[in-house]
Amino acid sequence: MKDSKHKIDNTKDKIAGKVKESVGKITNNEQLELQGKIQSAKSDIKKKMYNIGEGANEIKEDMARKLNDSIDKNKGNAKNK
Repeated sequence: MKDSKHKIDNTKDKIAGKVKESVGKITNNEQLELQGKIQSAKSDIKKKMYNIGEGANEIKEDMARKLNDSIDKNKGNAKNK
């Protein structure tokens, strides 16, 4: 749920930014065009930050799994001695 909400919000920001940028170009409104570019770039940054966070979570889970496996293996070896 969190993932889809993030994607929807980010897509809305990206689209709104592109629309503002286009309207700014058409109406020769440089301020609106700039606001659109900023909003669109902000959306790109949010997406990258979210992906970094997800990658960090995957690494954390992988490390926890490996550590648990190692502990379980060592417990098994200790019982066999």
